[in-house]
Amino acid sequence: MAKPNEDAPSLDAIRARLDVLDAQMLALIDERAGLARQVAVAKAAAGAAGKFGLRPGREAQLLRTLLSKPRSAATPTLITRIWRELIGDSLSRQGPFHLAVYGGKTPARTGEFARARFGAAPAMVSVAKPEEAIALAKTPGGVAVLSLASDTPWWGRLLAEPNMKVFAALPCLTGWGPLTALAAAEIEVEPTGDDLTYWVTDSHLAAAAIEDALSRDGVAADLLAEAGGLKLFALIGYYQPQDERLARAPGRLTGVIGAAAAPVDN
Repeated sequence: MAKPNEDAPSLDAIRARLDVLDAQMLALIDERAGLARQVAVAKAAAGAAGKFGLRPGREAQLLRTLLSKPRSAATPTLITRIWRELIGDSLSRQGPFHLAVYGGKTPARTGEFARARFGAAPAMVSVAKPEEAIALAKTPGGVAVLSLASDTPWWGRLLAEPNMKVFAALPCLTGWGPLTALAAAEIEVEPTGDDLTYWVTDSHLAAAAIEDALSRDGVAADLLAEAGGLKLFALIGYYQPQDERLARAPGRLTGVIGAAAAPVDN
């Protein structure tokens, strides 16, 4: 029979330490929430009141920094969920913030990843058509979450919406499963150093032929979805819409619809 470890802390000691940490964490979370209100006041003083505070590039860099720090027990999932909740709450305190989710063939899964990405703070509605989600994303603080499991090539509609940009891929951790949906909003998209650019073409060529043509021009691409005569590709790296290599790519109707930080390995 194994002997008890006399150096191990008692259960009461562990619980006491947890109580101390919980109190410290509550104080820090409360302080952080207060700073979010101060951000709103500072923006108003600078003449930017009401401007949507969503900065996906900055968020991605913050999470990468946190996940790169030494730790002994906290998993990437735990860290990501906690900070996604904090970021979502902060945004909701700075102004309007709401989600419109088009779930396609996987409504429950798309909604689950929308909450994991943006937290519990923003109001969220499910819509039956991608057009509804895009329309709601045009209102102040609006974000459209759009499933890739769809017979509707909604991504092609974004070619006619130059202000609406894809800025996030869901889920944001590879361990949570394969790419399920993209998020779009009327915001500026910034490179983060490890990005995927989303590009649409109406080329009749097979996906493999299009990928080969792009690769000969130094562009690595993977087909994500195909419907209605349109194909959606993820290009590895950050590409400007006017990039000459994309101008030479197959298709008459083509274009970049946004970019997002690549999912983080866990």
